[in-house]
Amino acid sequence: MTLYSKIIGTGSCLPANRVTNQDLARQLAEKGIETSDEWIVSRSGISARYYADPGTRSSDLAVEAAKNALQMAGLLANDIDLIILATSTPDHLGGFPSTATVVQRKLGITNECAAVDVQAVCSGFIYAVSIADSFIKSGAHKNVLVIGAEVFSRILDFNDRGTCVLFGDGAGAAILSASQQPGILATKLHADGRHSEILYVSGNVSGGVLEGSAFLSMDGQAVFKLAVKVLDQVAHEVLEKAELNASQVDWLVPHQANIRIMRGAAKKLGLPMDKVIVTVDEHGNTSAASIPLALDVGVRDGRIKPGQTVMMEGVGGGFTWGAILARM
Repeated sequence: MTLYSKIIGTGSCLPANRVTNQDLARQLAEKGIETSDEWIVSRSGISARYYADPGTRSSDLAVEAAKNALQMAGLLANDIDLIILATSTPDHLGGFPSTATVVQRKLGITNECAAVDVQAVCSGFIYAVSIADSFIKSGAHKNVLVIGAEVFSRILDFNDRGTCVLFGDGAGAAILSASQQPGILATKLHADGRHSEILYVSGNVSGGVLEGSAFLSMDGQAVFKLAVKVLDQVAHEVLEKAELNASQVDWLVPHQANIRIMRGAAKKLGLPMDKVIVTVDEHGNTSAASIPLALDVGVRDGRIKPGQTVMMEGVGGGFTWGAILARM
């Protein structure tokens, strides 16, 4: 019997603190930095984002997203036999212990299932789903909880209006389960370390002292050009692998980085924007959480229906990128 993996539940969580462009403009003005709603929207499509309170960690958002996904899937926490959590903002320094194990504890999972973090920045959820798919197809695992969770506001330099206006916090989750019916139709992952310095955090800790910067740095123009190029390439690669064409894609759920990148990706695929799930306007760029957040929105508002074909694709620092075709 051929085994497949299928998404049977999705969930998400946003912090309570919604920050509009006007709110952010006022905060930056106190620092002598000028920006506006018009300036931010015209460059990114972002109108608002959510910031976690100081005491909230990535695991806290991840747990709530996971609970919602478990409820939709009709599973108990101890039915999960593998947790894969994608994050660039782990609970602990160096990701040690992994945020996935923290989530395991907070969910009350006592079956000693494997739990691991994945670091591919904004492509993290795509990487994590691809790994989960492989484990399920091999027969090693049956129910895998995949999470993207971030508190990106912690690594933003609020003296740099070019980056601090773009990102937000949140978590999204999906449960992949073994199925006799095809669910994940194809995946494709890439990375090219030659582009590592266009989007990065340079800091590291030595002897208990921070060396370098703890803030995100980005060459926006370079990221934009590379993102549009590689998203087009990987989209066609995954379509070819699945033996489908773009006209058979019901929904595109891209990484929610910038509306211009998303429009460019849709245009190259020949897809109208009414086939694209867009949450960047309200969520901003939530890195590894952005795709599962958008997927959950599309599922819960009824646009994404069972049996439909969904393409998910993302790019992230490293430079990493990838795509997934899934039948819901």
